Amino acid sequence: MAHNPSELAGVGTSAGYRFAMRARIAKRIGMLGKVASAISQAGGSVVAIDIVQPGRQQIIRDLTIDAVDEAHQQRIVARVKRLEGVDVVNVSDRIFQMHLGGKLEVTNKRPLKTRDDLSMAYTPGVARVAKAIHEDPSRVFRLTIKGNAVAIVTDGSAVLGLGNIGPEAALPVMEGKAMLFKEFAGVDAFPLPLDTQDVEEIIQTVQHISPVFGAINLEDIAAPRCFEIEDRLRQQLEIPVFHDDQHGTAIVVAAALINATKVVCKELEALRVVVSGIGAAGVACTKIMLDLGITTIIGCDRNGALYQGRDVGMTPIKEWYASVTNPEGKRGSISDVIEEADFFLGVSGPGLLTADDIKKMAPDPIVFALANPTPEISPEEAEPHVAVMATGRSDYPNQVNNVLAFPGVFRGALDCCATTINEQMNLAAARALAALVSDDELNPDHIIPSVFDRRVAPTVARAVCEAGHETGVARRSRKC
Repeated sequence: MAHNPSELAGVGTSAGYRFAMRARIAKRIGMLGKVASAISQAGGSVVAIDIVQPGRQQIIRDLTIDAVDEAHQQRIVARVKRLEGVDVVNVSDRIFQMHLGGKLEVTNKRPLKTRDDLSMAYTPGVARVAKAIHEDPSRVFRLTIKGNAVAIVTDGSAVLGLGNIGPEAALPVMEGKAMLFKEFAGVDAFPLPLDTQDVEEIIQTVQHISPVFGAINLEDIAAPRCFEIEDRLRQQLEIPVFHDDQHGTAIVVAAALINATKVVCKELEALRVVVSGIGAAGVACTKIMLDLGITTIIGCDRNGALYQGRDVGMTPIKEWYASVTNPEGKRGSISDVIEEADFFLGVSGPGLLTADDIKKMAPDPIVFALANPTPEISPEEAEPHVAVMATGRSDYPNQVNNVLAFPGVFRGALDCCATTINEQMNLAAARALAALVSDDELNPDHIIPSVFDRRVAPTVARAVCEAGHETGVARRSRKC
């Protein structure tokens, strides 16, 4: 069926491809409407219109427009340029404008305006503080930035949906992560993309920089390297090491699943689960589901279900996975093993689940299709057949977003001066996050709080801090 372009205006557009177009528009009745109509017919979405300079014959306006991608931006501009009485003066990409000069800066917390300020902040006064830390190293957490500092370490090998793009290209992503740390939890985070993808070099580098930081956030490091790097650093450092792609995802998935089971009136322990994708996120999500008491889990990779004895495409982590899941030893593709499953978790790639697959699931199925930007199945296709649907996207209900977890998790770990972030702390974070959705608010389209709910980070932080004390990994006296 053919569609008029105007019928598709705004479909698939996003703020990720937002741009500003400055246009000199003839001051005639209906001209602004013609411009807006041209943008709509080209499939763009007008976000805002501002007057820059009024005039007798013409008005200069800035139009803020959302597009689908860069090529779509160009088509929209070309459509407007064809209008009589309109002169496009300038086009600028607001995303690139936001990144000019970087998104972070270092500022002083104490004034440095007088000779006395200088003598206390630096020489000679600072020598007393350095000596105090030398005599009692634990004081470094209170007397330096270390007590509120997190290193965001990546090798650029698995960035967002972009893949192995290297350290320089990963830097703006890590800057954005640092902004989220500061905005939602008041944590000073520093982006540290490393120019190596060698496991030993990454481990040694993080060891060498660790005196500055109270915690390490590993980010966008490809599996299976990420597992070894995290495991060895956790053994060697006395500060938390947290791979957000694993544990951040797992915490939010667990919170959403806790509430989804309430919606469908099913017990967690009785769920039959199929997981698509046995990378960093899939493994961590499986571990936290096991901690929740779920015992029937089948993991699938591109070679189908994992089971003990499989000899195709196996790695040490997949061998472990097969040993703790799939108790019935089922084999085959997702479509083969999904029959009577209560919950499908997708952390893999687009288009791997079909409506026919969902129809095979148990009554009132729960589907979390988290591949970004294109999920394993579109919500539109799944909606007639599911009881609860979640994605990783912000333009659908129930967004599973790591920002719901990591700021509060690190805040809590720093507050109790934890030596590690253990599974009990992760589980406490998930339960606290789930509890923020009250029984009155809970419904199929609202199983997880909004990323802009300001209760999230402090609530998660308190739960993590408390769990840190209960499990004996806190070095600071209880105050959370």
